[in-house]
Amino acid sequence: MGSIDRQDSTPQLLNRLRMRQIALILAVDELRTLRAAAGQLGLTQPAATKMLHELESALGQRIFERAGRGLKLNPAGERVTGYFRSIRGSMEALNRELGEFRLGGAGKFSVGSIMAASPGRLTEAMLALKREFPLLAVEIAVDTSDRLLAQLRDGVLEVVIGRLTPVAGIDSQFTAIEDEALAVVVGNDHPLARKRRVDFAALLEHPWILQPHGSPMRDVVEREFRTHHRAIPKGLIETSSILTTINLVRRSDLVAVIPEAVARRDAQHGILRVLPYRLSHKLESYGSLVPRDRPLSKPAERFLELLHARRPAR
Repeated sequence: MGSIDRQDSTPQLLNRLRMRQIALILAVDELRTLRAAAGQLGLTQPAATKMLHELESALGQRIFERAGRGLKLNPAGERVTGYFRSIRGSMEALNRELGEFRLGGAGKFSVGSIMAASPGRLTEAMLALKREFPLLAVEIAVDTSDRLLAQLRDGVLEVVIGRLTPVAGIDSQFTAIEDEALAVVVGNDHPLARKRRVDFAALLEHPWILQPHGSPMRDVVEREFRTHHRAIPKGLIETSSILTTINLVRRSDLVAVIPEAVARRDAQHGILRVLPYRLSHKLESYGSLVPRDRPLSKPAERFLELLHARRPAR
């Protein structure tokens, strides 16, 4: 590709960096070939090649290496692309907020949350927020922390209630809320449902439903099995949906592990049974996560204040 010029100072880099270059790099990372990325952006391949050379010259670093007929990010490119994703997320957030101004609306607030926070913290903070901002449009996404953080990185969400996970391209500020206890649950007609004592051996006599491998909750359950020197049962059902888990448990002999806050609420309503078995391991604390590289809207700032407000004991 020729020689690379020395790296510019930050003001010089800002002057030379163009949004079109950022879009090109992100497209190459996604599509793996310069030809495909150029086509997606409506560029000729020579124009895209020139744009890539100009960007690498401004950065003072090559960011791609040849991989067969395609391109692969090198370590410098991984870092650059992470920052570029963050820039794209900031632009997405800005565009959304400006759109609300153009429409003369009261604004929109998008928040993501893990299931454990939904029955208590999230609900209470959101209802309080709506009392203060009655015309505010609100979107709530409930998913696993890794998926929510990817949406936070891309500017789809403004705040996430979850756990820190190694998501590329997101520099987030984490403020802990509380530990998340887990509970072992079964359906009301399960053979173990009315037992006063349940040991681990009894749990192994029944089929299991777990979150997918790699999720924080799954890791806790896998540690529990290792503590008892047992392998994860074969024939698992795996899902990240707590609602699907509960629906399956209610109509089968499946054993599941779900957030205790959700389990206790559903048990009070007669939906399922919480077994008298205490897991040896806990999940790490969850909390609020916000990007460090973009400003928060006023509703988001107020939501965080409400979320972290000390609540009276019940």
